[in-house]
Amino acid sequence: MTETMTVPLLDLKPQYQALKAELDAAMVKVAASQMFILGPAVRELEEQVAAYCGAKHGIGMSSGTDALLAALMALDIGRGDEVITTTYTFFATGGTIARLGARPVFLDIEPVTFNLSVERVREFLSGCVRQGDVVRNPATGGRVRALVPVHLFGQSADLDPLLAIASEYGLAVIEDAAQAIGAEYAHSRRLGGIGDIGCLSFFPTKNLGAFGDAGMCVTNDDALAARLRQLRVHGMEPRYYHAFVGGNFRLDEIQAAVLLVKFRHLEAWHAARQRNAAFYNRAFAAAGLTDRVQTPVAQPGCRHVYNQYVVRVPQRDELRVYLAGRRIGAEVYYPLPMHLQQCFADLGGRPGDCPEAERAARETLALPIYPELTEAQLQHVVDSIADFYCGA
Repeated sequence: MTETMTVPLLDLKPQYQALKAELDAAMVKVAASQMFILGPAVRELEEQVAAYCGAKHGIGMSSGTDALLAALMALDIGRGDEVITTTYTFFATGGTIARLGARPVFLDIEPVTFNLSVERVREFLSGCVRQGDVVRNPATGGRVRALVPVHLFGQSADLDPLLAIASEYGLAVIEDAAQAIGAEYAHSRRLGGIGDIGCLSFFPTKNLGAFGDAGMCVTNDDALAARLRQLRVHGMEPRYYHAFVGGNFRLDEIQAAVLLVKFRHLEAWHAARQRNAAFYNRAFAAAGLTDRVQTPVAQPGCRHVYNQYVVRVPQRDELRVYLAGRRIGAEVYYPLPMHLQQCFADLGGRPGDCPEAERAARETLALPIYPELTEAQLQHVVDSIADFYCGA
């Protein structure tokens, strides 16, 4: 049976088939209304997601990338400013900073969670110079304005010490929670609603995925919420009057309608991903692979929602090819840290600057974790990895 079994990295068709009647009806309802831009479904989704994240406001955005861009714009981040973030992340985290003319400061990660290292942030800021309320990077002269921790793969960065450092230095905190809706930090605090602004992505591969690009900002700050709403409509308020330049960052009504249907099932999908992760953990241990396969570690008191199940393995690239031959999908997130990307060469990043991120880029592999996987499929993944390391 396992010789012909296929285990894709992600298969969205079973989810759609299970919800097809509801989803189709929701889209037809929008078509019948002919209300496609910032309609009632967008408003309802904003309210529900904000409450879910423990935030006062939700502002629907056209994508997770645009949510990050709008958050930075809302804080007036621009030329001459610097923003601290992780080097081990999806491109949008650093790319949105650079698009505004600001300088991303890419720092190394903590090796267990793959999230931004508190020590590296503290080390960088301790070398900066304070001039009243202004914090300057002495190497560049740039003003350090904000901190963007990324909650990678569905698990929280270590927020309390990061928030304390940000407060000490007067920095705004934007949570990149694109992969982590529903994840929690210590004391059951939902991610996104903890910093000044939280940014969510509803890209189809996320735990809560739309039928295309979609995103959201959440915040407890009334003034930031108002600015974000204005930014997403070209800075317009009232109609055809523009106090500042914004963008077209609006969330589509059809995407909101789809997400409202799916949102009702999000907790069940989180639970299924957690069950699958627990199965993997047990099965790798039972197969005697703990010396070869380093499984994800959920931090004490935190809730990991496993947008990705990422392992560290030796011979990573060879294993990936082997799994493909067994019809098993696997992916590398991410093969090259931000400080080594060609487009950021002018920042002066060099190999060895962020050793933990560079090691993670060489060793990590994401395995299938989506909710509809069967135990037989999960076991096939484990057995195939055992065959690779121990011989078929």
